[in-house]
Amino acid sequence: MIQKSLRALAWLLVGFLLLIIALIVLLRFVNPPTSTFMLGHLFSGSSHELRQEWVSLDEISPWVPLAVVASEDQRFPYHQGVDFSAIRKALAEYRAGQGLRGASTITQQTAKNLFLWNGRSFVRKSLEAGLALGIDAIWPKRRIMEVYLNIAEFGHGIYGVEAASWAFFGIPASRLSQTQAARLAAVLPNPKVLSAASPSSYVWERVAWIRGQMAQLSGLHYLRGLYN
Repeated sequence: MIQKSLRALAWLLVGFLLLIIALIVLLRFVNPPTSTFMLGHLFSGSSHELRQEWVSLDEISPWVPLAVVASEDQRFPYHQGVDFSAIRKALAEYRAGQGLRGASTITQQTAKNLFLWNGRSFVRKSLEAGLALGIDAIWPKRRIMEVYLNIAEFGHGIYGVEAASWAFFGIPASRLSQTQAARLAAVLPNPKVLSAASPSSYVWERVAWIRGQMAQLSGLHYLRGLYN
């Protein structure tokens, strides 16, 4: 009985894994119609209307990918979905008493926003890392960035850079300036509290830091591989 139960569980896990892989392969070519975060907003009873409009990466100002990389994941072009060196550094800083900081990559954030839920549990972080490794193995970096920018949350009910651009600046994402891109990237850590439309002094400090990092990364040249 125990052996049969274990065998059934193993087949169930294999089937679930194959389903996830098939879904990741499908979403490499098909734009996701929604995400778990957007569904969560819809079912939360929030008074804020959900706004999201899909646009291709070519319809997004190149300053935006650079701004989010500068802010969130500067090794994005080089790691395999999970930045193990950043994780080791974060753990070393934690052991040195500097506090535990996040080491989540853009690929991990894409996996979380698309498939998972918010939180800091070990189970969720483990699933996030596994999904990120699978996504990076199957999707090109360009696709990861395109999906991320279309499902990331930028404010109450505002998902994706196109909706955020219209909501905060009244222009399409293709026309965003360097500073406007940095303002959007600055609120990503906590979009329900931080505002790109009416930046606080803290947000403006982040904008200045992000712009400095964008320049230090050699500007638009840094992500040229996304457009080849």
